[in-house]
Amino acid sequence: MEWITRLMEALGSPGAGLAVALENVFPPVPSEVILPLAGFTAGQGKISLIAAILWTTAGSVVGALVLYGLGSWLGLKRMRRIADKLPFVTVSDVDKADEWFDKHGTKAVFVGRMVPVVRSLISIPAGVSGMPIAKFTLYTAAGSLVWNTALILAGYALGENYELVDRYLGWVSTAVLAALTIAVVWFVVSRVKARRS
Repeated sequence: MEWITRLMEALGSPGAGLAVALENVFPPVPSEVILPLAGFTAGQGKISLIAAILWTTAGSVVGALVLYGLGSWLGLKRMRRIADKLPFVTVSDVDKADEWFDKHGTKAVFVGRMVPVVRSLISIPAGVSGMPIAKFTLYTAAGSLVWNTALILAGYALGENYELVDRYLGWVSTAVLAALTIAVVWFVVSRVKARRS
């Protein structure tokens, strides 16, 4: 937490943007901590509120593009080869996921930017499926702008109580992680049962 404060003190709003970019790629400190802190800092007059929103949104896009690039490098063909070697995944699973993303990818990217955990992960399938980078950037920026603005304004309004944002949103992150874990366990169990039958 202190390193984020120091980053903003040293670089101002660009420091907040850098922190968000790093959080997208390496998420040890979630944006639920960084963004309200940026709002609180803006409330103290140390950085501009508008600049904080714009820089953090730029940081979100940059971080997302790094993961998009990873997905693009993996590509559909490589993902099929990987799936063919995994014990519980089939090539058809990859194809179905790709078809789903072709139909719902823009909504998934936009909404995914506002969901803890998913926020970072959604960029990889976008790259794998070959979503046009301009479209990906646009929907990532739009979703990030909504999320970042809401959390920064919350921190700005709460002042010294800005940490309440992370406290109340923490359960959302826990719920998302639990849901993802349950989905993976269900998937593996169903595949094991199918093979036995």
